[in-house]
Amino acid sequence: MARPPRKEVFEEDVVGCYHCINRCVRRAYLCGDDPVTGKSFHHRKGWIRDRLQQLAAAFAIDVLDYAVLSNHVHVVLRNRPDIVATWSNKQVARRWWSLFPGRKDQRGRPAEPKPHELRAMMTNRKRMKELRKRLSHISWFMRCLAEHIACRANAEDDTTGRFWAGRFKATRLLDAVALLACSIYVDLNPIRAGIAKTPETSRYTSAYDRIGRLKARQGRKKRRNRPSADADAWLSPIQLVEKSSESKRAPHQRASNRGFLPLSLTDYLSLLDWTGRQVRHDKQGSIPSNLAPILERLNVVPQHWSQLVSQFGRWFSTAAGNSESLAREATRRRRHWLHGAQRSRQVFG
Repeated sequence: MARPPRKEVFEEDVVGCYHCINRCVRRAYLCGDDPVTGKSFHHRKGWIRDRLQQLAAAFAIDVLDYAVLSNHVHVVLRNRPDIVATWSNKQVARRWWSLFPGRKDQRGRPAEPKPHELRAMMTNRKRMKELRKRLSHISWFMRCLAEHIACRANAEDDTTGRFWAGRFKATRLLDAVALLACSIYVDLNPIRAGIAKTPETSRYTSAYDRIGRLKARQGRKKRRNRPSADADAWLSPIQLVEKSSESKRAPHQRASNRGFLPLSLTDYLSLLDWTGRQVRHDKQGSIPSNLAPILERLNVVPQHWSQLVSQFGRWFSTAAGNSESLAREATRRRRHWLHGAQRSRQVFG
């Protein structure tokens, strides 16, 4: 089935959350071990994480969740056209320069722009309007991620040609339930793939970064390969806060301080840990009493939760949410229904 046009999935001027997946096209894994040559490409996972951190600092886009696997990448993003609208022309020009510099230094990094170079960008009103739109556009974020990694991988392999298997897949997350299920689905991908046994050992995932920072805050002794205390500072916080809290200046690593789920980090990690045990062992255990209220608040049938997470990528195509959210989205797209509507009615109360 052909994928719908991007303009149908994305609303450029409206804040929205999207689950994006990009897959590698080659026989040799993106970040795994080549079974033919025996060469390891695991170091490329660090490339992707570092690039996501750079893009989070440049774009008006919140990175909510991510996971890097051997042959594909998951990212959950929230575009912020409301944030980019508050930036001055100089801020827009400097951020775009950090992505597409007119000059580079000896180490190949963006050189500090000179005043006349910034003025040349700022005086072109049409250009500034276009750059402002691009800095809050999901497609431009994913383009900057994919092109950068493809160029580095091609240079390392001393080859040319396509590195990614076509355009990335995007699913719009319509409500808090879809966001929660998708985030846990993404964080559990390495466990489902057999790469890791627990979230705290799933390197190159947002869960790993958040758990590492939480432990560092609690004053526990650091272990080898554990993230530093600011490892997740570029990620969006878990707990949703009121807009008034966004007035506090966000760290320079991310666009805003706004969270995305109606629960605390501790509740999220508890639900993640429990769900991971069910998914990994392929069994349907009963929801613990301390976790059931989380799902009840979101109107999710607890008995269906594990199945929702494990099958999330199959059940939903271009949009995910409860039955009412999917019905509204279908109306917006001028369609009678969207893929996943029947499953949604079963899972959500």
